[in-house]
Amino acid sequence: MLASERRSLVSKAKVLYESMRLRLEREFGGQFVAIEPESQEFFVGQSFDSAVSAARTAHPNRVSHTIRIGHQAAFHIGIMER
Repeated sequence: MLASERRSLVSKAKVLYESMRLRLEREFGGQFVAIEPESQEFFVGQSFDSAVSAARTAHPNRVSHTIRIGHQAAFHIGIMER
């Protein structure tokens, strides 16, 4: 997938996420959602892998974008201070 195609997919997925954000955060806060922009379907899972797996099962030849519901990123990488 070309970088421009990937950016377009992410942009479309984020627009779809925003359109359903309140519902997702209320019902599935902290879980993961894989959004397949072409079909506009979304797949919620307790883990990143389960959301992606559900999307790939439904649409094996398409790419989805996965977001952690209620967070700015799917994962946080950082250092914890003691």
